[in-house]
Amino acid sequence: KQWYQRRERVPWSVEFKDYKPSNYTSPKVLNKPVWADADIEKDKKVVLKFNKVDGKVNRKSHVGEYNVVNGIPLNVTGRTGITGRGLLGKWGPNHAADPVVTRWKHNDKGEKVINPKTKKPILQFVSIKRNDTGEWAIPGGMVEAGDSVSATLKKEFGEEALNTMKMEKKQQAEVGKQVKELFKKGNVLYKGYVDDPRNTDNAWMETVAVNYHDHKGTFHKFKLQAGDDAGHVEWVDMDSNLKLYASHSYFVMGAAKVNDAHW
Repeated sequence: KQWYQRRERVPWSVEFKDYKPSNYTSPKVLNKPVWADADIEKDKKVVLKFNKVDGKVNRKSHVGEYNVVNGIPLNVTGRTGITGRGLLGKWGPNHAADPVVTRWKHNDKGEKVINPKTKKPILQFVSIKRNDTGEWAIPGGMVEAGDSVSATLKKEFGEEALNTMKMEKKQQAEVGKQVKELFKKGNVLYKGYVDDPRNTDNAWMETVAVNYHDHKGTFHKFKLQAGDDAGHVEWVDMDSNLKLYASHSYFVMGAAKVNDAHW
């Protein structure tokens, strides 16, 4: 039963006659919320256009073309041990966007704080504590149908790290203006498949992680405030000992390298 510990059995190209995965799709997904696809395992009349932009839904994978067998997409990287959609709404790739917003850590004199071991300046990033798992994470989110990745990056950061949904309209407009300015130029850290606990054989997470560095001290003007999906939000020092949700440590490490900061 511990087949998943043997990485050579993950690829679809490797024959595995005894592979008998469990099938699971969350009742929340099966209740047909607006963000979820139809249950094409049961409703054969519904035809989704995989490997294409299907109306407002992008069903293309950042990794490349994936196989579709009997109308059901197969995970672009291989077996997971679970079929169905699990907790994910879309069959095939479920696209997310993760903004890694950073600033230099300064002391009381306004000087950059240097790590004594690596002799490099310490970078801080905005991190949220997820309500669902209790883990620290980047304040990202799902790319909704019809939205672009860039729009999602700005929206999710505003909602999860600044709680813009609860602001007065005037303050919301001012904060939105500053976020837009900060998000004008970013470095793409990663674009592709995410090793996420929600992945199944037929539905999986992909993301675009982008680093936005606060060169001008824009966010010293604002108080970080957790939105509805986050339990807490704060500036966290980047360090190799950090334990973050899913692949987020990898993205944060990328931001440290891009900015030649301590890790």
